[in-house]
Amino acid sequence: MAITIYHNPNCGTSRNTLAMIRASGEEPEVIEYLKTPPGRDRLIELIAATGLTVREILRRKGTPYEELGLDDPKWTDDQLVDFMVEHPILMNRPVVVTPLGTVLSRPSEKVLEVLPNAGKVGGFTKEDGEIVGKSGPNA
Repeated sequence: MAITIYHNPNCGTSRNTLAMIRASGEEPEVIEYLKTPPGRDRLIELIAATGLTVREILRRKGTPYEELGLDDPKWTDDQLVDFMVEHPILMNRPVVVTPLGTVLSRPSEKVLEVLPNAGKVGGFTKEDGEIVGKSGPNA
């Protein structure tokens, strides 16, 4: 089964998402998008597949978002995509692609919506101690 995660290993949400995918019994293709950014066309495909707007995919925290003035409504979607291509850190993460769909996995448990074996993840404990999903014999 083909599952891909656009991942940042320095991000707790991304690490939790990757761990949930693995807990489901799958080993995804892991693309560290800061090292190997998606090209412009692939980025546009990913955004469209999530059903989110370009602005909803933009990451603000820890990025040049403010200094570039990306909050200004003058920027078109095409221009914002160009900024993300130039500065991959502007792409919010993690984005997960599975046969069931594509999600921006924020919060990390959002990945369960598109994991074919999501039921295997029951009782997953995130890095911060929060338990996701059911635990117990019927999980």
